[in-house]
Amino acid sequence: MDKKSNEEKEARFSEIMQQPPYPVDEVFGLIADATGAKKDEWILAALQAFAETEDFNAAYRLVSEFKSELGAKPKGDAVRELLKKSTKDRLVTSFINSVGFGVRPFAESVGRLGRLLSFQPGTRVLNAAWGLGKITELDAFYRRVKVDFRTRRNHQLTFDAACETLVLAPEDHILVTADADRPRVQEMLDKRPGEFVKEMLRSFGNMPVTRLEELSAQHGFVKAANWKSFWDRARADLRRDKLVEIPTRRAEPLVLKAAAESYGDGWFTAFGQMTDPKSILAAVREFVGAGKFKGLDDDGRAKIADRLAFALKGARKVDDALYARLAACLAELKLDAAIAAKARAYLWAESRYLAAARDLPASEVARFVSFLVAENEEEAKKNLFAALPQMCFSLLSATLEHYRADAACEAAVADLLKSPHAPATLVVLVLGRYHEVKKAKSGQGEGALPTGAQPGGKVEVEVETGFKNWSKLPPLVVILTHAIAIGEGRQSGETLKMQNTVRRLFADQKWLKDIFGLLQFDDQVLFFERFQASTTWDPSTHHTIVVRMTHIAPQLAARQAKVAAPEVVERITSLRSYAERKAAYQKLINVEMPANAKRIEFARSYGDLSENAEYQYAKDEQRALMQKQTLMQEEIEAVKPTDFANVATDLVRPGTTVTITTADGTDKTYTVLGEWDNDLDRGIIANKTRLAQNMLGKKPGDTFELPDAEGNVSVATIKSIVPMSDDLRAWVQVPAGLSL
Repeated sequence: MDKKSNEEKEARFSEIMQQPPYPVDEVFGLIADATGAKKDEWILAALQAFAETEDFNAAYRLVSEFKSELGAKPKGDAVRELLKKSTKDRLVTSFINSVGFGVRPFAESVGRLGRLLSFQPGTRVLNAAWGLGKITELDAFYRRVKVDFRTRRNHQLTFDAACETLVLAPEDHILVTADADRPRVQEMLDKRPGEFVKEMLRSFGNMPVTRLEELSAQHGFVKAANWKSFWDRARADLRRDKLVEIPTRRAEPLVLKAAAESYGDGWFTAFGQMTDPKSILAAVREFVGAGKFKGLDDDGRAKIADRLAFALKGARKVDDALYARLAACLAELKLDAAIAAKARAYLWAESRYLAAARDLPASEVARFVSFLVAENEEEAKKNLFAALPQMCFSLLSATLEHYRADAACEAAVADLLKSPHAPATLVVLVLGRYHEVKKAKSGQGEGALPTGAQPGGKVEVEVETGFKNWSKLPPLVVILTHAIAIGEGRQSGETLKMQNTVRRLFADQKWLKDIFGLLQFDDQVLFFERFQASTTWDPSTHHTIVVRMTHIAPQLAARQAKVAAPEVVERITSLRSYAERKAAYQKLINVEMPANAKRIEFARSYGDLSENAEYQYAKDEQRALMQKQTLMQEEIEAVKPTDFANVATDLVRPGTTVTITTADGTDKTYTVLGEWDNDLDRGIIANKTRLAQNMLGKKPGDTFELPDAEGNVSVATIKSIVPMSDDLRAWVQVPAGLSL
């Protein structure tokens, strides 16, 4: 633009700003062509003119289109006043005063104003916590928005909170559809579950299956109890849908694509520029899944091989599981045998394959085993059998399945199960599939047909896939004994998972009945008595399983041990501690709770309770006080006061003074009293402490575990047990000023 044309535009701007109504589009065009200080000057001049003519729409449009120029300098206060001057609408003025001009960044204030202006009575809005709502009222005086949500009717938010938490609901959002046409959504849920999932992804964005389940329950689409069956149907639909990517891991998101991939030159160009190993693998698998790899020319195969090789380098020493998946993919596609061999060697080295398998999706472990053994099966088999005790459950399962017909595999498993400490993973795997039978389809040319079957027709036959026909395994009762041991005590890591599996198996009535059916009577007795002797299972579960065993094999009932009624231990404390606890309870109900009630009533006077912080704090305090009252009342009723008179001193019991000798020869003296008694300066300890529990019932000369402050334990000896001193007898009495 030359100097003359600039002068002409300046003259034109001055001319049209002299006389309203202003040609708004022309004004905006002139401002857009201007630069530097002249542009700033014209923006403010136009804003002033629109304010004087009370043209708010033009003023707001100007502020929105040129917010970067206005935001470059601190002009928020001036803009706010000019916008207010441009309207006589009290609600719009209230909006302008609420969005923080001069306080917040200018562009943020403009955006918040635009959002408030879009809110009108009847407008549908979305909130992350409460879902779909409809605005019912906008209050200019109190600067509040009232919204009806499905679970929160007539909910009030300040304008500021509305800007933070509400967005306009798109017309095609699943919640809007459900609100306007619920039968349509129900039809999708019943007949087209895959389409429902796609609508959820369009509305809420890509998300993991766990988040999809949560949102579906939250908004009343699928109950939590029905989710598994619904998702099974939906996943079957989605596997055939080219627009949806289903991840291999639950933590990864379902992805909805804008359009189905054509896999033309554009795809190969984009693929050749990928650098993330995980994305490269996903792209290749998608390509193969679409049936595009079959018949691919040499150039295309070379491009895929190149990217997979690149991805392998990126995953090396970073992510062994991803490296294993890439290597297996490369080998399956028969793209580069040399690179696949190097990858296989890398995974065998330092037993990296064990770490890789732990992080692989269970569905891919069998493929991984096939990859590992493809080059030198004898050497691979030797390595795998030696590593059976170190394998995670999924790798162990895939390995045994791969070598089910191999005698060496059976021998290796048998040796491990005959050892005193068989691997938990192996015990659970063999026991869980000991008598497993699967149905398989048979047809012409697939071997002998069952009697009556027609040649060439497909029939279902039962195929034994369990381990009970492995003749080298130890007797089943031995494996069951290992399983009982796994179910005992505290476990961690992979063994904890196996413990939970064992407990589920034993609690499965059908499984237990089938197992008993495989045992001879003598072995049934051994199994029953070994389990009955296991005392570290959950008592109620243990009792249920024992009773269930006697129902399965009634002849075992005579061997069921009689369970003695649990000893009732009286809960006691000193007269002093009981009186003090009762006084604290009286203070709670007579002082603290009434004071809280007054604070609640005072906070009510502030108005809207949903936005009233003082009221919320007071209500939270009320809930805590009520919980405290319930607990204290239950304890006062359950615990009995005593003065510990005439307590025998033959054993350590509450009311005795005990002198102990520690491992280093030091003597220490403690007086064991009731469960609320504690005064370390006087040597008083409560009978519920770990130290007291370890000493109770001991006599002089007995040893016990002495814990220190860090939780370490040493051995100490009971030296003497004597009655309480007169000072302590006075201490346990009711203090002056208190009563029982």
